[in-house]
Formats: sequence, structure tokens, C-alpha cells
Amino acid sequence: QVRLVESGGGLVQPGGSLVLSCAASGFTFRGAGMNWYRQAPGQERELVARIFGTWNTTNYADSVKGRFLISRDNVKDTVTLQMNSLKLEDTAVYYCNTRIGGRGYWGQGTQVTVSS
Repeated sequence: QVRLVESGGGLVQPGGSLVLSCAASGFTFRGAGMNWYRQAPGQERELVARIFGTWNTTNYADSVKGRFLISRDNVKDTVTLQMNSLKLEDTAVYYCNTRIGGRGYWGQGTQVTVSS
């Protein structure tokens, strides 16, 4: 079955960096688009970054452009989100997501807290 497992969250000061990783299994990873979403308390889940399967094209939310970098390793079946220059408003639970056969799959999420 499809499984997505996030890791790498934690507490960081404003201006700091974190790297999130998502380990995928149960599907053909190489051709799959992979996404990172986040959800802050009281807010809707929002798309942060995505990387497509064919040409590794990437898209970013305006709020993270120039600070976050999404990448993938098609040998290890992982997708990574490098987060730099973190801001207080980046605090959220971050989720890995993919869509297979018309159905969305989610990881359990990893908490990122930006605080001084």
C-alpha cells in the first residue's frame, strides 16, 4: 500500500533552516508528482511546494519562493524540502502528499515550529 513518512521537523529560531524528508513506498515513485503541504492552527491546509515526476519541474507558494527548495531522489524514493530563512509564519504541521490513481495520499505530518 502507499505509504508516506515525513521526518525532520523541529524547533528553530527565525532565520534558521530545517530539512524535511518524506520516504515513499508502495507505488512507482519515479513518475509520481510529490507535494509538500502545511497546516497552521486554525488555518486551511495549503500547498507549499510540488515537484513533478517527469522533468522534475517545481512550483512554490509565493510565501516560500526563494527560501524553500523541493527536490527528489528517485533511487531512494524520497522527497526533500530544504527550508531556509524561516519565519514565524512558517510554523505549521508539514505533510507529504501524492496522488495515485485519482486518490490523494498523506503522511502523518511533521511539526515545524519557528520561535525565538
